[in-house]
Amino acid sequence: MQRKAKRLSTLVLASIAFFSAAPSKAPAQTYPIDCAILLCLSGGWPTSVPCSRARAEFIRRITPWPVEPPLQIWRCPMSASYNFNDEFRQAVQIYDILYNEPNALPQSFPQQPRISTFEAQLATAHKNGIERRTLPEGLALHLAQEQADIDISGPEFNFVRSIRVFDVRYARQHESGQDGDCNRSATVVLGTYGTQGDFSWVRSSITALPVAHLGLESWGQNCPSIYHRSVFVDWRDFEGNYGFEQVNY
Repeated sequence: MQRKAKRLSTLVLASIAFFSAAPSKAPAQTYPIDCAILLCLSGGWPTSVPCSRARAEFIRRITPWPVEPPLQIWRCPMSASYNFNDEFRQAVQIYDILYNEPNALPQSFPQQPRISTFEAQLATAHKNGIERRTLPEGLALHLAQEQADIDISGPEFNFVRSIRVFDVRYARQHESGQDGDCNRSATVVLGTYGTQGDFSWVRSSITALPVAHLGLESWGQNCPSIYHRSVFVDWRDFEGNYGFEQVNY
């Protein structure tokens, strides 16, 4: 695993070198934007046209409404091969570390979506005219597109799981006009990534917001009037460096 992580580090540096030296006219539309987000995020968003474009899309997705997962790794088919030029092919060799078998060959793009045996049985039954009924309790289908198409459970992909999206949908603090009590109400949800890059939302709170978040510093102190809505995303790159973005609305 240590050898694998070192290899990833080398490839990340190679991708940074490529993006930093990229010409002013980037090879637009020659790669999925989420693959660029994955590479640029891991390398700390190096200065380049491809990474600037990737970061702009990363931020656009958290700009309400709606709030989307900033990295949609299921849109980056990492077990695929592309017709990149030689320089870009060197940069995206980061994907090589994702194969379980050392001699495994990449599949041609587009990759056919994977379906489980249970899904296949349902499809066959439906084709044969058998009515599709409610799934057994506790069983739910999970689309392959909602997670990475290869195994990213290793520590070298912790930078993906480090991404947090705090959606402060509503935060209000004010004094009651009659009795002088301080009224506070807020709705905060937190979006996080699972082991394989799957994204989900859970309820959160104002107290869970990172220190870097701005706009609610006076929350709970006396009772200054506050009305705040924002989306805050933070992450750590492959080297562990902290980064964040905040969009107020």
